[in-house]
Amino acid sequence: MTKKNLSGAEMLIDERRQHVLALIQRDGRALVGDLSDQLGISRITIRKDLEFLQSKGLIQRTHGGGLALHSGALFDPSLVEKEKLHQKEKQRIADAAIKLVTEGQCVILDSGTTTTAIARSLRAFSRLTVITNAVNIAAELSNTDFEVILTGGTLRKNSFSLVGPPAEDHLRDMHADILFLGVDGFHSAVGLTTPNVLESRVNRAMVRASQTVVAVCDSTKFGHISMARIVPASEINIVITDSDLSPEYVQAFEKSGIRLILV
Repeated sequence: MTKKNLSGAEMLIDERRQHVLALIQRDGRALVGDLSDQLGISRITIRKDLEFLQSKGLIQRTHGGGLALHSGALFDPSLVEKEKLHQKEKQRIADAAIKLVTEGQCVILDSGTTTTAIARSLRAFSRLTVITNAVNIAAELSNTDFEVILTGGTLRKNSFSLVGPPAEDHLRDMHADILFLGVDGFHSAVGLTTPNVLESRVNRAMVRASQTVVAVCDSTKFGHISMARIVPASEINIVITDSDLSPEYVQAFEKSGIRLILV
């Protein structure tokens, strides 16, 4: 005997809340309207369910919905934590990235562990201009002959990056040959995302300032959505990632015309 699917109205309160929690944990986020339509119950009831789940420390309540904790859109690990993850993949990505650079170019590097690996690999060059909002990357390149331009802004201690209006204003006056942009999430429909809104604004200014935009991230970032969108995928020229990328994304890049480099 098969068990029939229950609507939200037929579920017990605890059963319904567990169902809502499972959906949020699976997808990383959920909107009040979508949950209401899917379960066939009022938005007021869904809001009460989300508020209950937040009171138990199970989700992060946001305007219009809820987010999963730690594995979802708000998760923002420190640079030190990120350094320990996917080190071999990041180095292969860095090795491929520097093949896109030629002597004398202006390169933008945003903050992150993959772009830090790229910065170290750029030491193979002797004459570059590097613009970055990452204090640690500027320090990495301080003993080179490069011209290193550090944006202004407020320091985010979690990522050693500079954010805010001064950084955005600085980048509006810049023009670079190529940008290497590390991201926390790359979703074919949503685009490139990061957990921090201020960081996303600086990243967007970097995209606007660059002739060629290269997204650099390991394959675990694909299909993931963080809170703040940087740009849609259509604004990216090249993607460099590891060979574990799912066939679904390989096909999507082929159709979109975005150049894909697998390492």
